[in-house]
Amino acid sequence: MSEAVNPWRTRRKILLLVLLFALPVLAAYALYFSGWRPASTGNHGELVQPTRPIMDTALNTLDGKPIRFSALQGKWMLITFATAECLKPCEKNLYKVRQVIETQGREAERVRSVLVVTDGKALDWLQYAIKDYPDTQVLAGPTAAVITLARQFNIPAGSPLDNLNRIYLVDPLGNFLMSYPADADATGIRKDLARLLRVSRIG
Repeated sequence: MSEAVNPWRTRRKILLLVLLFALPVLAAYALYFSGWRPASTGNHGELVQPTRPIMDTALNTLDGKPIRFSALQGKWMLITFATAECLKPCEKNLYKVRQVIETQGREAERVRSVLVVTDGKALDWLQYAIKDYPDTQVLAGPTAAVITLARQFNIPAGSPLDNLNRIYLVDPLGNFLMSYPADADATGIRKDLARLLRVSRIG
């Protein structure tokens, strides 16, 4: 005769199996509601939380023509701020942004490089310095408008007017999403941007 099945033993096995599958979910909920977050994420840049819409601003192009910041929407933007002299950190950022965009292949047309001039005292020099970056959109004033725009990119480290030499990422809808420090690796920026372009249907 076969041994009788012990109902309690069967129930205990079922309970153990349920607990085995439920514990990870319960642990995740406990960590989430306790406010814990991982120290690092898959992003190489510093996230803006929550994302911040950039208010439209009336500006000028390098040749003095009026342009609104909203006119640049529709593409992903990698934005840098620098004086018109475009010193070494400025040139380094322009080169880095160009490389990041070019390595996106067919998706490169969805991305725009933008340089915002914080001090327009040497615009003639900037026209010479920018010649190697013809696809970069330059915004060069008026001064009050540039200040208004720059303050919208303020982060705990400061604003672009503090010569942080950071790179700022804005989505095609005009939302400030992420920023990168002056010493950020171009490979990390490229990977972040490639991921966004892959999963996003905008821009």
